[in-house]
Amino acid sequence: QVQLVESGGGLVQAGGSLRLSCAASGIIFSINDMNWYRQAPGKQRELVAGITRGGSTNYADSVKGRFTISRDNVKKTVYLQMGSLTPEDTALYYCNANSRITHLAYWGQGTQVTVSS
Repeated sequence: QVQLVESGGGLVQAGGSLRLSCAASGIIFSINDMNWYRQAPGKQRELVAGITRGGSTNYADSVKGRFTISRDNVKKTVYLQMGSLTPEDTALYYCNANSRITHLAYWGQGTQVTVSS
């Protein structure tokens, strides 16, 4: 059974920083890309940042320059360093991992990030 566990969310003041972590366990038959999504009240889930196995990254325009995604392939963990947070960043953040072999997608339960003004 594959399991993704997010951590690091919480309440932070505007302008502050948080680092989210997501660790994968179980057999995924080699993780390809890993991503962070978020869903805010009244909005659809959106892609925040993604990183390939080789380290190529991409970011939503709204977070570019403020957030940094990274991964540890040995630990099967993806991180999201978030800085200069604003109330618009308030959302439930989900990590996602995709198998390189089966192309199956796996999702975590989410971790709440709340930014107060």
